[in-house]
Amino acid sequence: MEILKIIILSTTSIIILFILTKIIGSREISQLSMFDYINSITIGSIAAEMATSLEENFMQPLVAMITYTVIIIIIEFICGKSLKFRRLINGNALILLDNGKLYKKNFKKAKLDITEFLTECRNKNYFNISDIQTAILEPNGKLSIIPKSSKKIPVSEDINIYPKQEQITTNVILDGKIIYENLKSTGNNETWLNNTLKKQNISDISDIFLATCDSDNNLSFYTNIDKEITHDAFI
Repeated sequence: MEILKIIILSTTSIIILFILTKIIGSREISQLSMFDYINSITIGSIAAEMATSLEENFMQPLVAMITYTVIIIIIEFICGKSLKFRRLINGNALILLDNGKLYKKNFKKAKLDITEFLTECRNKNYFNISDIQTAILEPNGKLSIIPKSSKKIPVSEDINIYPKQEQITTNVILDGKIIYENLKSTGNNETWLNNTLKKQNISDISDIFLATCDSDNNLSFYTNIDKEITHDAFI
């Protein structure tokens, strides 16, 4: 009998969860805010508890699920009416890179390190961040990128011009520390690195947030900027 009861409760919880989800509204996982994500997990956990309620208290998790749903609907309604409340619940977009500058405070606020940022850029086919005008971390955790205008080129076949094949760029400095193995793989050494930086009036390696070297031995570097962009132009 207990097994039969579990089957019935599990089926019921799935049906109720489906109905409540339709009421709340469906969105892709990548579009969920942190608030949405936490509530989805919570409601799912309550549904699982309901499915395994062998005692006569299955109404308690059912009421909890409905209560959560009502609260979510109310909060979403308020978000639609109040910009400040929407920012509080959903968060703000953060500019991580703009016009050749990386904003370290915004990286810290986003709990994102430079390696993760570069991975996200590569996932969007930007293997050299020098090609990026602006990179924005959206409230849902996705990275939006505005390429430099010079990189918005036609398809090669359309104009019968075939540019040089891009190669990966190598990180030679991360968070003010030289990555000696990577530097060596580029065919360069610390002396070359220091001399190149001195030509750009950089004397202290610790001032460099990120430095990369491409296949043509061009060094691109980004200094630490100990400030954040406070205005939010994306809401």
